[in-house]
Amino acid sequence: MLTEEKVKQSLDGVLVPGLGRSLLQLNLVRSVTIADNRLNVTLASAALSSAVQDWLKAKVSDVTKKLPGVKEAEISFVEVRPKELNQIGQVVAVVSGKGGVGKSLVASLIALSLARQGQQVGILDADITGPSIPRMFGISDRPTGSETGILPVLSRSGIEIMSINLLLPHEDDAVIWRGPLIAKSIQQFWEEVLWGRLDCLLVDLPPGTADAPLTVMQSLPLSGVVIAFTPQDLATMVVRKAVKMTQMMHIPILGVVENMSYLSLPDSEKRIEIFGPSKGEEMAQAAGAPLLGQFPLDPELARLCDQGDIESYNSDALAAFAEAVATAMAIPVKKGG
Repeated sequence: MLTEEKVKQSLDGVLVPGLGRSLLQLNLVRSVTIADNRLNVTLASAALSSAVQDWLKAKVSDVTKKLPGVKEAEISFVEVRPKELNQIGQVVAVVSGKGGVGKSLVASLIALSLARQGQQVGILDADITGPSIPRMFGISDRPTGSETGILPVLSRSGIEIMSINLLLPHEDDAVIWRGPLIAKSIQQFWEEVLWGRLDCLLVDLPPGTADAPLTVMQSLPLSGVVIAFTPQDLATMVVRKAVKMTQMMHIPILGVVENMSYLSLPDSEKRIEIFGPSKGEEMAQAAGAPLLGQFPLDPELARLCDQGDIESYNSDALAAFAEAVATAMAIPVKKGG
């Protein structure tokens, strides 16, 4: 017997051109009705060009007509804004009062860890004037979309990514904007990008406690933040400002991550603390949150980031970090992930 569930199962195999995620993953299926062997499927047109809509209409019609009991299929579109379609389980921002401590790296490694555990993940690059996420993932494709919204770009491992660098003519073009325009761009990335159904959206914030971080903390439904820092006394002093800002905004701190914590000598178990003794436990105590991980200065990680291949990175530190992140975010590992 033909059921709505069987129809939706067939639609889960229809991938949206330009993104490569299914109609169900993007939450574009608005309704399915069945009557007298006649099937009516209504899809949302958000962020879909007319050409993509025409292709989907033909594809869905072809797929559903092959279902037992379907003699006729009618496919239509209804206008819905992306923010009305987006269903995101958790929104987690990666913050630090200090620049150059590796916020983008930490955000990318969290996303990578969750994706490897079977989660549907996205990264919103809110560092408008200093975006680096696309380069680390080796992404240069421009996002597609329409007047009603924009589609993010999919990484090789299936992570959805949106960054201002994907919209610039050249990746090294400078974005010379004042605070209000930067804040508006972040808001647009949240409301006008079709993220669809995600288990987690990571937000990579710029340094400081000014307009951009404030915009995210006030306007996005954050589940919590992760604090990134390095061991230097100067860095931890500035990062404490971000901790206090987060606490003043009453946003949970899920954990802290120490980057550039040490250097492991080749063919030796010896570690050199180049930037001074670890501040991991000290910062965890100040934030009232667990220490999720301590990443070393790893030439291999630096090489992969430069080559746009961070998704190939593996290490004992990353494995331990992935487990700690899953625990902190209370995310169960999906079977088959």
